Amino acid sequence: MSKNKGHSSKKDNLAVTAVALQDHILHDLQLRNLSIADHSKTKVQKKENRSKSLKRNTKAVIDTGLKKTIQGPKVEDPEKEYVLDPKPPPLTLAQKLGLFEPPPPPLSSDEWENVKQRSVLQGDSVQPCPICKEEFELRPQVLLTCSHVFHRACLQAFEKFANKKTCPLCRKSQYQTRVIHDGARLFKIKCATRIQACWRGYVVRKWYQDLRRKVPPTDAKLRRKFFEEKFTEINRRILCSFSTDIEDLFWEIDHCLAINRSVLQQLEDRCGHELTEEDWEKIQIQEAFHHDRATTCTTAHVLPCAAGSAPGDL
Repeated sequence: MSKNKGHSSKKDNLAVTAVALQDHILHDLQLRNLSIADHSKTKVQKKENRSKSLKRNTKAVIDTGLKKTIQGPKVEDPEKEYVLDPKPPPLTLAQKLGLFEPPPPPLSSDEWENVKQRSVLQGDSVQPCPICKEEFELRPQVLLTCSHVFHRACLQAFEKFANKKTCPLCRKSQYQTRVIHDGARLFKIKCATRIQACWRGYVVRKWYQDLRRKVPPTDAKLRRKFFEEKFTEINRRILCSFSTDIEDLFWEIDHCLAINRSVLQQLEDRCGHELTEEDWEKIQIQEAFHHDRATTCTTAHVLPCAAGSAPGDL
């Protein structure tokens, strides 16, 4: 009987260890969705739990007629670092029996700082993501307890593809993740540096162009070219300063011609009739009369002067 009891106890221990190992393997491979229970029963239980939680959370609301101040959502710091899994997973039966090591306790803030310093010294945030080989930029970034850094989406895709939770680089299984923003901070600094470099280059190029326009070069060929460009620019400015509107020029010409025509028409109206022979004779008589009168006046003026003068003067 004692032998049978000892044999049965060994069988029980083997059965317990087998169940514990199977449970640990299922837990390690994250196959919690495989459940022996009926899905319909589990759905009913979930609905009942939800209804109970809703009944507990319901509170009586009294309408006082006063306006209530609606508080907006709190704006969280976008650069705040936090741990994704602050609580350790529950121990499996194999871990409780000592068949496997239990998961390490959650790290403190000082331990996380040491891990982060180790990652900074390695330059993980400066280098691209080891999974997708792209820069971190502004996308979410996670730090593992083994001091390795990945994109959050890349790490989730790797865990889903591998169907287990292990570090892609060191293959550490029991790790914790913390959201950091070192890559985004470095990317912002890099972008600011590029913008400043572009702006400074623009300012320097503009200053140099102004200097080239104002100060003549020392080389003879370049100096000649500089003054030729200056001369052409001055001529262009002078030409642009004059009015070159052809329509205004033609209108002014037409206006002057109209004025000249009107003056000529007035002259033609006043003295437009033809002169007859009698008119020509009258004009000749008047001209001869004026000529004779002018000659008599000159002789009358000369003779008294000659009479009053001495012979020696003549």
